[in-house]
Amino acid sequence: MDLQDLGRRIRRRRERCRLKQADVAAALQVSPQAVSKWERGENAPDISLLPALGRLLDVSVDWLLASHDEQRDLFEATVLSSGVQNAREMSERLAPREFAAWTNSVCFQVTEAVLQHDAVPIKFSGPGLLCFFSGAQHRRRAVQAAVSAKAAASAPLKIGIADGTIYFGAIGHPDYAQPDAMGEAVSIARLAAGWAAGHTASGVAATASTLAGLAEAVPVGEEQEAHFTGISHPVAMREINC
Repeated sequence: MDLQDLGRRIRRRRERCRLKQADVAAALQVSPQAVSKWERGENAPDISLLPALGRLLDVSVDWLLASHDEQRDLFEATVLSSGVQNAREMSERLAPREFAAWTNSVCFQVTEAVLQHDAVPIKFSGPGLLCFFSGAQHRRRAVQAAVSAKAAASAPLKIGIADGTIYFGAIGHPDYAQPDAMGEAVSIARLAAGWAAGHTASGVAATASTLAGLAEAVPVGEEQEAHFTGISHPVAMREINC
């Protein structure tokens, strides 16, 4: 294996996907220094990491090793979508520049909190963040990140969490494409954030499947059946008490 060539491949794909070395490190649960060494051709990823690295960079393992046949892939992840319950009120109360400063402050607080649990931030929508967790114990890490974000934020958050198969890759016109995640888990996580604001005291909720087996990690409420617009089936939800 040509380590220099492999390093160039990884760096080019990472930059094309608009990911930082820290994002790759967080998703694969390795150190940023390890990713840096891969890209400099000083070392190679452990063979067990190649499938996850390929999924993250939207290429096949064969492409990473030798082949130029790029192909999209899917992987299991837990998606966290956050927002602020009084965002509309704040937008009406504050001047545009002040509202932007407030938005950036909330985004910083939430992002720093979820990064502690190896989240991969995808994008912001106002003061809201969409991110995902993959790899070992991704459900547990997402739940812990939600608790951390709720505690760290100076604004009343609404957070939805859902697990499932997602697609992650560049979306949009080739000249303006941005990395994005798609799949039912993404849709449910976004809808669940709004549901949590109106149906829970904490403002934080996750699908029952995400919380299965995690009862000891965080106190949760009773299961409730939610009906989301655009989702053809009812979704079992539980509040995360935090």
